[in-house]
Amino acid sequence: MAGESDGPRPFEAILYPNQPMGRYGFAIFMTLLCGASFALGAMFVLLGAWPVSGFLGLDVLLLWLAFRCSHRQARRFEAIRLDAHGLQVRRVDAKGRQQEWHFDPYWVRVAVEQRRDGPAALTLASHGRRLAIGGFLTAAEQREVAIALNAALSSYR
Repeated sequence: MAGESDGPRPFEAILYPNQPMGRYGFAIFMTLLCGASFALGAMFVLLGAWPVSGFLGLDVLLLWLAFRCSHRQARRFEAIRLDAHGLQVRRVDAKGRQQEWHFDPYWVRVAVEQRRDGPAALTLASHGRRLAIGGFLTAAEQREVAIALNAALSSYR
């Protein structure tokens, strides 16, 4: 057909970790948590155990910091692109720093390797180089990405 390129269709996938909670849900959760901690703290103050209320406030602060850290880590992602220029992997961390790798699609091998000491790893290997990608994905998601990428590489070849 006119307008279609003769080359293989490009493959592109953006891998990112699951978001812990949306802003609205987080605001509701923290409001309820603060209200419950305040009520419990007031009860302990009335009973004469006022130091307990400080620990309740500390718990809320630590939980807020943990969620903030989790939201920051959720900003990272990995972009995988297979096109006429080859296979490129771009990794962006939570601070926005980028790393890029390029592979020859004819030589790269995709595998999900089960490790004895930890979770499975989705790897790209070519010419003695090995790159683990999607470390934040579940094992099922890693297999899904591996199947899709292998299919794209097969059609490319």
